[in-house]
Amino acid sequence: MEALTIVKDGGIWEITLNRPKANAIDLATSRQMGELFMNFRDDPEARVAILRAEGDKFFCAGWDLKAAAGGDAVDGDYGIGGFGGLQELGNMNKPVICAVNGICCGGGFELALSCDLILASETASFALPEIRSGTVADAASIKLPKRIPYHVAMDLLLTGRWMDAGEAQKWGIVKDIVADDGLRDAAWDLARLLESGPPLVYAAIKEVVREAEDMKAQDALNKVSKRQLATVDRLYSSEDQLEGARAFAEKRDPVWKGR
Repeated sequence: MEALTIVKDGGIWEITLNRPKANAIDLATSRQMGELFMNFRDDPEARVAILRAEGDKFFCAGWDLKAAAGGDAVDGDYGIGGFGGLQELGNMNKPVICAVNGICCGGGFELALSCDLILASETASFALPEIRSGTVADAASIKLPKRIPYHVAMDLLLTGRWMDAGEAQKWGIVKDIVADDGLRDAAWDLARLLESGPPLVYAAIKEVVREAEDMKAQDALNKVSKRQLATVDRLYSSEDQLEGARAFAEKRDPVWKGR
């Protein structure tokens, strides 16, 4: 059984994790995921990725403790992009959708937080139970307090409690909640919507958001206005920039070429 499968349709890549029972990730799988996401990032024809998992009980339980017991070191070689291949992958300037079915905990939750948009099934649930095993949810400790109210993030981190899909949507972690049997279709519908959009603009949005995270607002605006970000400079000199204006003036849908 392949731990990872990939379906490509146009500019959409669907990457599916399939490691029964809990879709936990060991070192080898993490390295494979890194290679896949790197290839997606670097393929000029690829526009949008979907990350999902097989089964209806688990999206991903995070780090594979059975593999760890068998010799996988927790500080071992996760491959390019770090754990799950996405969390530390540089210059990922394309949209990534996460479709969460069932239990999403520990490193699985951190992996979902590395995506741009999260869809959840009605039975999805989220937790950071690392506190109970005497370790730290490092990526979540960095990311979560920046995404949701501080005290809510600390509640999840310090208690390890579970959060259902409804609460996750309440705090803005989840975009939409859909029926379990409709999750995959919903992810593809969203991916097709994004695929039809302007790829150079998406790239600029993602780079601006990353760069601005630890900058003062005016400093970030200065970098954009002075075209000091590679994606912004490329966008402002592109055919697509002109196409957007022409399409608006001509009252027609734009045809994006990514150049």
